[in-house]
Amino acid sequence: MHDGKAATTAPAIPGWRLIVSDTGRYWAIRNRAFPRTALRAGVEPAVDADTFEEVRAAVAAQEEKARTAVEGVSS
Repeated sequence: MHDGKAATTAPAIPGWRLIVSDTGRYWAIRNRAFPRTALRAGVEPAVDADTFEEVRAAVAAQEEKARTAVEGVSS
């Protein structure tokens, strides 16, 4: 049944595809591959969590780990 209210905007994480499972678990998959250096450092291009806040924090951790790995090679 449609109640006439506007649909709420789904949460988003720029650069990542967000999926919410039927059970409510959040998955985020990076749209573009991490640099090879970052992958060798153990960066994960897909993360999952119980809440949006947790998956957003997991994404931020992977992005920071990738940035550190790439900067370590550059310097």
